[in-house]
Amino acid sequence: MADYQAAADQIVKAIGGKENIDQATHCVTRLRFVLKDEGKVDEKALEQIDEVKGSFSANGQYQVVIGQGVVNRVYAEMVKRTGIGEATKEDVKRASDQKLNPLQRAVKTLADIFIPILPAIVTAGLLMGINNILTAPDIFFDQKSIVDVYPAWADLANMINLIAGTAFTFLPALIGWSAVKRFGGNPLLGMVLGLMLVHPDLLNAWGYGAAEKTGDIPVWNLFGLEVQKVGYQGQVLPILVASYLLAKLELFITKRTPESIQLLVVAPITLLVIGFLSFIVIGPVTFAIGNVLTSGLVAVFQQFAALGGLLYGGLYAALVITGMHHTFLAVDIQLINSKLHGTFLWPMLALSNIAQGSAALAMMFVLKDEKQKGLSLTSSISAYLGITEPAMFGVNLRYRFPFIFALISSGLAGMFIASQGVLASSVGVGGIPGIFSIIPKYWGAFAIGMVIVLILPFIGTLLYAKLKKKKDFSDELN
Repeated sequence: MADYQAAADQIVKAIGGKENIDQATHCVTRLRFVLKDEGKVDEKALEQIDEVKGSFSANGQYQVVIGQGVVNRVYAEMVKRTGIGEATKEDVKRASDQKLNPLQRAVKTLADIFIPILPAIVTAGLLMGINNILTAPDIFFDQKSIVDVYPAWADLANMINLIAGTAFTFLPALIGWSAVKRFGGNPLLGMVLGLMLVHPDLLNAWGYGAAEKTGDIPVWNLFGLEVQKVGYQGQVLPILVASYLLAKLELFITKRTPESIQLLVVAPITLLVIGFLSFIVIGPVTFAIGNVLTSGLVAVFQQFAALGGLLYGGLYAALVITGMHHTFLAVDIQLINSKLHGTFLWPMLALSNIAQGSAALAMMFVLKDEKQKGLSLTSSISAYLGITEPAMFGVNLRYRFPFIFALISSGLAGMFIASQGVLASSVGVGGIPGIFSIIPKYWGAFAIGMVIVLILPFIGTLLYAKLKKKKDFSDELN
């Protein structure tokens, strides 16, 4: 039976003692610390602790990877034995924010907004993958889909598509809830604001282009001011800006309103003011900005597809270290809801996951330490399924050269699939299951990319370790 008391003591000692801990909490797999001085951390001592699968510093927090089901027990023992007060994730976030520069704070804000709604988006992506299998032609039958050959499956596919599309149809409501909560306001007001932007009385955003050509865009006439009655389905910028202003206005009014009448005053005034601003100013301006940015990114990748794929595919894992990868989720969503109806960025994410897994798997055949061999195997499986933290921070970054081979391989694979125009119809689970989110006509090209990241990082890491003189890195591998 695992000795969680000993593990807690060893971890506290390795991170500089309890006097070096400012705040501490945990998530599903990791202990999260805000330390007074990260320079006091003894990383080698941390790596020797059986329960520890890896560690890294990101966004002002020092994080120790423990694993699901164990981390909460270790944390409970740590609180009990050190006397440090239990902190919430919000406490730790506030403390860690003080250590960030403005760019890091902006990136972290986006991460805080999109990570809570990620399960809904990933689930939608998986279900869209199932729908693709049922409805796309030329997968199992020549020029026909499964529902074409077996019409009895058509309604099932239609229902799956409805369930899958809900998260994207009402995406502004999800973002509004999460964003207003992040900015300190009432998340329910954020949800209502998001639903307002996709109300059925509005022209659906996906029909805007056709309506613009025919001149059939409906408008409100506000005392001579014409305002287009257009929805913002699938849009990110309008709800982000509106949510920020809503939260700030709500807090402003709340502080100046007697508590006895806040229910009658705060929410109605806040929603009315931000609602008008959203349709008159915020929506049209940010919609135009979003279209310009999306068109610009698409144009760059169309003109320099191979270079873009090489850079994004090769550097994605490095972005994970900084936390900046979260910002691209908003870009993926914007691309999916653009004229492309798909994202060329997300497929490279999936290949990067696989590359990290292959490099970690190769290390299992190189390392002699049984704990590290076991970690290499389990973390590679995790990476193949889309979770790369154990592989990256527990194995590949520790020995450096596996991480480099993974970057090179994912860059080459990204260059290939970008040159082939591979698109994903949604974001979903990364790694090997990611192929189900790829638009079926690109499955062949994506499969070649998968072969590249399955084989090259494994062979490159293995050969480097075997050919390199053992005396050059024997201390690192044992």
